[in-house]
Amino acid sequence: MASLSYCLVVTSDRVYRGEKEDKVTPLVKELLESLGRRLASSTIVPNRGYEILEAVREAARTCRVILVTGGTGPSPRDVSVEVVGRIAWKRLPGLGEEFRRRSLDSAGPRALVSAAEAFIVPPGALVFVSPGSPDAVRKAIELLVEVDEHVVRELEGRGHA
Repeated sequence: MASLSYCLVVTSDRVYRGEKEDKVTPLVKELLESLGRRLASSTIVPNRGYEILEAVREAARTCRVILVTGGTGPSPRDVSVEVVGRIAWKRLPGLGEEFRRRSLDSAGPRALVSAAEAFIVPPGALVFVSPGSPDAVRKAIELLVEVDEHVVRELEGRGHA
């Protein structure tokens, strides 16, 4: 698949309000390009369910792979996983499990409280919800590019014969 397109949804109240610099979008763009993918669109939304939901729905109209960053912790404000899960056709728990395994060395036991998770949402897009730190985003992208083409082929009905 030539240059598979990704969409990015950054969930952060402080970045949304302009109180903090968005370091995620440039990082994702650079990483994807270095790995033969492309960032088709990105948006920043606050940690509010409705805004996250609408951003994911909009991204799913144009991209087959969507990365949502932020909202995976135990705080009551961390709602990204629950919101995306509400519209998902399917969960792919292995990706969240593998993400946490890969994060143990750098994040230590804190990696175990991340609710990072992968989903399939209508009309047929892979969505991965990752913590918003640059290290976590890097790990999420590295994991996704290992499986993105396979998942997209499966979703298009062109999987293994």
